[in-house]
Amino acid sequence: MRYHHALFLNPYIEENATSTMMLFPPTGLEYVAASAKGLVDKITLLDLRLGGEFADPEKLLGFIDQHVDIVCVSVGWDRQFEEICRLLNRIPKRIPVIVGGYKATEKVEELFSRCPHINMIVRGEGEETIKDILRFKPMKEILGISYRQGNQVVHNANRPFSPVESIVCPDRSLRTGKYAFSLNGIKVANLTFDAVLSSRGCPFNCKFCTFSLNPLGQKRNYEARSAKSVVDEIQMLEAQVILLSDDNFFAIPQRAEDICDLIIKRKIKKRFVAQTRLDIAKHPRLLEKAVQAGFKALLIGIESPHDWILAQLDKGFDQKTIRRSFAVLSRYPIFYNGYFIYGNIGETEEEMLYIAQFAKEIGVDVIACNKLRIEKFSPLKELAEKTQGYHVTDKGELYSDMYSHAALKKIGRKIKFSFYTPGRYIRILWKNIFITKFFTFKEILLVLLASPRIIWSVILKERRRGRLKDSLRRTFIRND
Repeated sequence: MRYHHALFLNPYIEENATSTMMLFPPTGLEYVAASAKGLVDKITLLDLRLGGEFADPEKLLGFIDQHVDIVCVSVGWDRQFEEICRLLNRIPKRIPVIVGGYKATEKVEELFSRCPHINMIVRGEGEETIKDILRFKPMKEILGISYRQGNQVVHNANRPFSPVESIVCPDRSLRTGKYAFSLNGIKVANLTFDAVLSSRGCPFNCKFCTFSLNPLGQKRNYEARSAKSVVDEIQMLEAQVILLSDDNFFAIPQRAEDICDLIIKRKIKKRFVAQTRLDIAKHPRLLEKAVQAGFKALLIGIESPHDWILAQLDKGFDQKTIRRSFAVLSRYPIFYNGYFIYGNIGETEEEMLYIAQFAKEIGVDVIACNKLRIEKFSPLKELAEKTQGYHVTDKGELYSDMYSHAALKKIGRKIKFSFYTPGRYIRILWKNIFITKFFTFKEILLVLLASPRIIWSVILKERRRGRLKDSLRRTFIRND
């Protein structure tokens, strides 16, 4: 017995996704699809963010009905959850539906309740689990799955993590399109993106982190691929911009240096983006080699300017360390994205609003601010529950009697507009063109030509959301 045609589906629609979500492929789903090769006659991988005819639900369902005999869906986020459930419920009952992904692992019971057509939910990493499913191994013997048995949901034991070197890399030939540079759905330049996962897990234990523990409460110990295997994969890619999507690419400095050395030795001309910690500032030789290898941007988790919050989050550094580190980092032609968290337990509005000023002081180029989330197994969950006036929703959203969801959203907009002034946008463009040289001359021209359409698309987007006047006032007049 053998499945003929397996569909691996990323069900998120582009028009509801942010621009950054459009840049990179669904790496987790691609890993699982690659693991299925040889076990089915045909594999189709569809990412609905890329558009095309199957972004129309009717055409997608018609394709499934006529050609597919098993559907594997990745549910990784809260967004579009309602729409995805409706889609799953419309898939013909005769076709097995397997659901996996971070959010599916977290919401097993809810998904089974809302989607009677789901046959099985894969919890945690799915590369080995999908092999057992496609080999028709009895469900009771498959580790890492949940399934229905009569009116009950059965949860099999968790699957142990597979050695990282044994996991097959994504097969890019399965893609139906390229991941191109676009802003608000407008293709800006002929610049394509891809992602490489050079390690799994994280060696640190920040208390706020929603990814250090998976939704099962398991922590994957840090495990890295060899430098050669990483650079071999990079060398095969057509995309000009590569995201090293590890939680911390520079966790082992010598290994990161070895990867840079190989990239330089093989004369690979690509632009790299990576996530890292402030510790990178302790390694000037590595930073020099990273620049030489083509690293253009680093995404750094700063989280807060306040020592007491950094201690609460167990970040392992203080404000003085942040300032000292950025004094070093500013010497290198690299674009820095700073991640911040606001709405922490006990944090005042004044402390939250200082984020924008602090980011300017240390020289961060762009910021991303998110409200504190507390997942099921978060070490902060107990503190939140014990702190009077604080509450955690079923979705992991933290709020308090003093700062409701609406109040936190308003504070978030104040932080955003305090940092992103018209002058900031000019500095961002200047640094990308003349300092990091992220864009080629031709790409700069294309960006400039597309800028009127981009500005107009932003205006239309803000108008649809009913906040155009507020955004213009905050940008050009007064941010309050």
